[in-house]
Amino acid sequence: MSPQKTKDRVAWLQGPSARCEVVAASGRTPWRLVLLGAPGVGKGTQADLLNQRLGACHLSTGDVFRAAGSRSECEQSPAMKEALGYMRRGALVPDSTVWEMVRERIGCLHCGDGFILDGFPRTLGQAESLKQLMDSEGLALTAVVNYDLPASEIVARLGGRRTCEQCKAVFHVTERPPKVAGRCDRCAGNLLQREDDRPESIKVRLEAYDRSTAPLIEFYRKLGLLIQVAATGSPDGICARTLACLGPQRAEALA
Repeated sequence: MSPQKTKDRVAWLQGPSARCEVVAASGRTPWRLVLLGAPGVGKGTQADLLNQRLGACHLSTGDVFRAAGSRSECEQSPAMKEALGYMRRGALVPDSTVWEMVRERIGCLHCGDGFILDGFPRTLGQAESLKQLMDSEGLALTAVVNYDLPASEIVARLGGRRTCEQCKAVFHVTERPPKVAGRCDRCAGNLLQREDDRPESIKVRLEAYDRSTAPLIEFYRKLGLLIQVAATGSPDGICARTLACLGPQRAEALA
């Protein structure tokens, strides 16, 4: 059974009152990774692949937000309720709320199999808070992987994405086209282009990402944790490139 199938991530998805059913493997040094990269570079795909290769839990803040909406109000922590309030108003969840949701899941950072943080930290303030917390808990990151992709390729990737209005399945006009143009393979629903996947919207998103993450990248570079990986080619090829870069980083961390 692959490591990905043995991780239930209940404590991450549901919050501090929940416990993961799977006991982490022992006898090995855990991988503790942060993945960075602009929208469209494939961080989520790489996190899943690295989870399968390394066994570390894929901890996505996006998954936490999605899971929070499916829980009853009495099961939601104060941070989860606050985040949902912002999301329902169509507003961005502020750094302080995102940080509180991560902080209350501190047990997940202690997982014996390690973790792959996807979607957090997004700003310098979040990175500094994460470092302070991990230092106080006696934990250390193995590496921070920054996936690079030219803006023109990101626009092509996201601009060609189409989402089913019914089941939300995702297709791509060239890389993963539907069998029938404009129709979902799963439910025959209409395929639509999201507003934030239009070229003009993508450019705004990329500019905002660059502004917020430039200090973040420099922060991890100064700590000697940053690894740059080209996000071009197939997902498996990018994953192989990532693992090759991580090898020396692990050896240095254990020296």
